[in-house]
Amino acid sequence: MEPCSTPPTLRLPSRQSEHHVNFRIFPLPLLLATAAFCQAPKGLPGKATTDETAAQSALTGKASGFVVWSSSREGNHKIYSMSPDGSNLRKLTQGNKTDWYPRISPDGKRVLFTRSKLDWTAEPDANYPERWDTWIGGADGGAEKVLIPNSTWATWNAAGKIVFSRGVDVFECNGDGTGEKKIIDGKTELKGGIAQNPTMSSDGKLVAITLRGSQRSVGVFNLEKRTWFESASGGGCQMMFFPGGHRVVRVNPTGNGGTELYAYELDAEGRHGSLSADQQKWIDLPGRRSHEYFPKVSFDGKWLVWGATDRGHDHDIADYEIELVKIGEPAAKAVRLTFHSGNDRWPDIWTR
Repeated sequence: MEPCSTPPTLRLPSRQSEHHVNFRIFPLPLLLATAAFCQAPKGLPGKATTDETAAQSALTGKASGFVVWSSSREGNHKIYSMSPDGSNLRKLTQGNKTDWYPRISPDGKRVLFTRSKLDWTAEPDANYPERWDTWIGGADGGAEKVLIPNSTWATWNAAGKIVFSRGVDVFECNGDGTGEKKIIDGKTELKGGIAQNPTMSSDGKLVAITLRGSQRSVGVFNLEKRTWFESASGGGCQMMFFPGGHRVVRVNPTGNGGTELYAYELDAEGRHGSLSADQQKWIDLPGRRSHEYFPKVSFDGKWLVWGATDRGHDHDIADYEIELVKIGEPAAKAVRLTFHSGNDRWPDIWTR
């Protein structure tokens, strides 16, 4: 990790639940007591093996589209893009802020991402929405603008609307940022747990959420019945829906490397039946690089991208690399797309 660099005092926004932001002064000891100002490592380029290069080449022409993700390889995290075979690498965002959690619009033309208000802000500070804004830019880069102030975890639903968090609450708005409305009141309906990574089912009835803060679980909120159904207590996280139904994928704290990806069906209410661990297992890579995180299914339901590291867990600094597999093929056919010791995280894929 690169050395920390922090001024003696720094003005940070205090935690608010809405757009209004007040500021307070944090003393140096408090700032140094957290890792929030230690930037992620730039790292160094790596080299693919002969087999890895062949696997990438075999993807050429099989998927027409692009992959985006957040990388620290040139300093503060920026949003990058590449073809699904790992070629055509380019940086989409510029500047000194921390850019992460890119999400591609259903039509493939725009990319949402979360940007910090300070130059460097660690992902755990996503719990404080006033430290971030949701931005939008073109899929080819440029045309960046603030879309949703004081917000995090913004993603698209199947209808082209945006679902996002603001602390304990979950909101929805139009694709241009207008028409914002609160769809889940976290204080009363999620027991005050901080809502991370909300994703909506294609029919608009269910929202999968990772709860942190005073609650630690992952589950589904039924928007019609206003009911929370827990799917995992404690260590589970990052649940999202496959398109077109109520099948979900999520991270489970088991498996080779300490995590693996589960996939299973929910009923119309948002519950899952009694499933054994073997029935839920989906992706658990062999070898050391098997700490799986950040799963994302393409809108056409044909591809899965995720991050995997061979050591460490920290979302900001661990050497995650981007992996891709065609849904329906065994995990053994997963293809590694990035080769860099910097931090690569939160990928998304769009294909035609």
